Parts: sequence; C-alpha cells; structure tokens
Amino acid sequence: MEFDLPLIWFGIIIFATLMYIVMDGFDLGIGILFPFIHDEEDRDVMVNTVAPVWDGNETWLVLGGASLLGAFPLAYAIVLEALTIPLLIMLLALIFRGVAFEFRFKSSAETKPFWDKAFMFGSIIATFAQGVVLGAFISGISVDGQRFSGSSFDWLSPFSLFCGFGLMLAYALLGATWLVKKCTGTLKTTMQQLAKVLAICLLMTIGIVSLWTPFVQPNIALRWFSLPNLFYFAPVPLLVLLCTKALIRALNTEDDYRPFLLTLALIFLGFSGLGISIWPHIIPPTISLWQAAAPESSLGFMLIGALMIIPLILAYTFWSYYVFRGKVTKDAGYH
Repeated sequence: MEFDLPLIWFGIIIFATLMYIVMDGFDLGIGILFPFIHDEEDRDVMVNTVAPVWDGNETWLVLGGASLLGAFPLAYAIVLEALTIPLLIMLLALIFRGVAFEFRFKSSAETKPFWDKAFMFGSIIATFAQGVVLGAFISGISVDGQRFSGSSFDWLSPFSLFCGFGLMLAYALLGATWLVKKCTGTLKTTMQQLAKVLAICLLMTIGIVSLWTPFVQPNIALRWFSLPNLFYFAPVPLLVLLCTKALIRALNTEDDYRPFLLTLALIFLGFSGLGISIWPHIIPPTISLWQAAAPESSLGFMLIGALMIIPLILAYTFWSYYVFRGKVTKDAGYH
C-alpha cells in the first residue's frame, strides 16, 4: 500500500499549527486583554489561569517549524527568507514576553508595572507579527524557479497589516472566553461583556478579509467563486455566522464552557477557509506541497519519530490541563 508521505506531513504541520493557534492563542490573548483590566489582583488571576501550561503550549510552534524544515526544506527556505523580519519580531516578542511572565511574579511593587507592560506589549507584538506573516502568506510569495525573488519588505502591505489586527481580535476572543471558563465574579462578568464586543468585531473582520482576499490573490477568487465550488464552500461562511450568533447567546448564560468551545469552532472555520484558499500550494501561488517535499526516504524516516513523539506531547498536554482544571481564584498562587 502506497502512502502519500508529503500529504501526511502536510497534515502533521497543519495539525501542529492549529494546536498552536488554539493553545497559545488564549495564552497570548490574556496579554492582549491586559489594557482592559486595571486591578492588580484580577491581572494576577488572569495570568494564573495559564501559568502551569503556557510554556508547554509553545511546543506546537517548535514542532510545526521543525516539521516544515525536515519535510519541506524548500518551503522553509523560501518562507524564512521572505518573512525574516516579521518572524524575527515575533520570536523576540515571545522571548521578551516569556521573561516578563516569570519576572512579574517575583518583582517588587515598584517594578511590577514595568513587567505588566512588557507582558502586554510582548503578547500584542507577537500576535500582530503572526497575523502579518499569515497575511503575507495568503498574498503570495514571489518565487523564481526555486528561489525567493522578492524584496525583504514584500510582507509589508495593507492586507497583511489588517490580518495582524484580525489575529489580535481572534486571540483576544480566545483569551476572554478562556477566562469566562476559568474565572469567577466580576472578572468573569467583565470578560463575558468584552467577549460579545470582540465576537462582533471579529465577525466583521472575517467578512472584510474574505472580501479583500480575492482581490489580493486572483487564484483564490477563482477557487471560491467558480461553479460548482461556490456551492461546495458556501457552508463555511454560513457556519461562521451561526457560530458567532450561538457564541453571543452562550455569553448571556451561565454556561462556562460553551463560549470557549464555540470560539474554537470559529477559529477552526477560519483555518479551514485558509486551507480551501491555498490548497494544494505550500508556497502560494506557485509551489505545491509535492514540489517542496523532501525525498520520500527522509519523510518516511522522520514519520517514525513523529508517530512516537506526537502521542507523548498530546498525553502530557492533556494531563497538564486535567491536573490544573477548574476555576482559579485570587488566593491561588503561582509556584
């Protein structure tokens, strides 16, 4: 039986990327929400909800990057050269944010506001940079043969900057609904109200990006609006509308889990829309995943390791979230 190894590895990278977006998304979202919360005890609670798991969430970013390097070295080289600046900004922001995360718990009353700002701006900048990378990727990367042929600032466009803003809204909504699930009292109520506004803003942003994308990349317009594709893909925007409506209704109830689950569904629908738009290209609009793949012998050898390590990552991720399940209160400390 023949296995399509490039397709399998593409699925692994997509899975790792989606896991990172989901798990580090609400983590970064908490930092993005910091400007809306001024009470220091409430900020401590917000951070304590992710304190035991935040560093493990970024395992998926490492897995996705390493998989891209090993399985699709051509794509890795082109993406790294084309998007060096926003990727470097993202990594520096994540490092600075990680330092701030640890230092704010051990700082004095005089220095804590500085680390709060570092945590907040690190989260905002890292998320914005990720959105810019996404927007530049959707717009397409200039390739001549098997080499990047554009400039170092091709990523800097109104569309990619708007995608950065859109991802900030998505992560902030993830963070708000995560806090609805994990917190109590006035902080939970505040997040419920804030999540309603964020959900409406995100819906409008998704609509704008969806209408803007075909003008940025003509191949995507042909994919979505040609027949019979239009009928096949129409359920995606309809489901986005239904999920947003259900999310807002759930935020008006005392259900702690449904808002977060519906936000995850929104993120998945947005991710599936991206997949529909660029398939089967790993470097849109010219290089397919089969053209960029490493030799089959390499893909097969790495797959053995991946099939061993991915279940372990899933197991310890599940266990850590299970151990630290439940509500977080103001008397819950970080050790």
